[in-house]
Amino acid sequence: MLRWISKNYRTFLWAFALAVAVWVAAVTSADPDETRLFPDNVPLEVVGQDPGLVITSEIPKEVELTLRAPRSTWDVIEADPQSVRAILDLSGLGSGGHTLNLQIQVNARPVQIVSVAPSSVIVTLELLSTRTLDVDLSLTGEPAIGYQIGDVNLEPVQVVVAGAESEVRKVARARVSLALNGVRESVDQVIHIEILDENSQPIKSVSVSPDSIHVTLPVSQRGGYRDMAVKVIVNGRVASGYRLTDISVFPPVITVFSTDPELVGKLPGVVETQPLDLQSAKDDITTRLALNLPDGISVVGEQTVTIQAGISPIESSLTLAGERVEIVGLPSGMTAEVSSATVDVIVSGPLPLLDTLTRQDIRVTVDLTGLEPGTHQLTPGVEILISNVVVESILPSTIEVTFNTPGTLTPAPTPTP
Repeated sequence: MLRWISKNYRTFLWAFALAVAVWVAAVTSADPDETRLFPDNVPLEVVGQDPGLVITSEIPKEVELTLRAPRSTWDVIEADPQSVRAILDLSGLGSGGHTLNLQIQVNARPVQIVSVAPSSVIVTLELLSTRTLDVDLSLTGEPAIGYQIGDVNLEPVQVVVAGAESEVRKVARARVSLALNGVRESVDQVIHIEILDENSQPIKSVSVSPDSIHVTLPVSQRGGYRDMAVKVIVNGRVASGYRLTDISVFPPVITVFSTDPELVGKLPGVVETQPLDLQSAKDDITTRLALNLPDGISVVGEQTVTIQAGISPIESSLTLAGERVEIVGLPSGMTAEVSSATVDVIVSGPLPLLDTLTRQDIRVTVDLTGLEPGTHQLTPGVEILISNVVVESILPSTIEVTFNTPGTLTPAPTPTP
């Protein structure tokens, strides 16, 4: 038996190889290999970084992968994109420049990595450095006239800057900026901290802790000064048929001053303007008026205020009864009859215009242009010769018009059983 096997072992090997080839061909035809670009770029994970070092070079955030795998494996990978990882391992590396190959992990089998872009990364590591800085407060502008600021309070007064040693060396100061333009009330804000170099240019490559501070700044009014609301005094009434829609004043609050603080303190809560004349007014008014102030008190800044008064006509409606209906577009040689020779027209608009409206300013028509002889139900048209007056409705809203050649009898309607 052994002798027979030794003589035919080559045949057995060929038979086995042929069987394996047939099996591989069958499997491949049922689940063929496919080379594809991974649908989404894979985020690059950085691991193993020494906490005492920082990366100062630009490294890609994503990589592009091309894989070769059976179709069934592709289905598994695409169902769970997190199964593919791109890793940049910094374990054991010190400061300086390093060229590293990326590690690709795929939690599916079988799979072949065809290409990685980029396949390697140049990484520069620097020692981590920190500095503690006092926070500078930069104030710009001035409070409102008659106001003064007190002592500022910062919380905290120091911050810690951290980053690459070369970048931390560039840091000159930590600053917060506060604009006081026209402020009248105390300031209580949380303000972001800026890290600046010696040229007052911001440095973005370092971190700061905390990144904002709490700023409080008292603002108070000086003695002899007082803020007062402005009250507009009006005389007369607008023209008949018009109404006053609004009155506005700018500035609505003014600051007054006296060398005698008690005199300012005795003032009422408002200061009145010189009278605004509205007598028979029909249009909007824009003017400047002086203020009524007792002796010894003056206005700080502009001595007058701007007054704007809105005046508009009163809207109303009017019914014009018995307006004659005019026929237009009647073919030559035809006669026409209408079911109603007059209509009532309801119009609306500014009351002063309605008061001047006459019958000569309105025209009611029915147009027969292009119609065949016979009986028609038509909607009258209304033309008003005065602008800003509109038609609300017509009564009746339709008119029956019959037109024929003279002598032609109009067919009588069929009686309803």
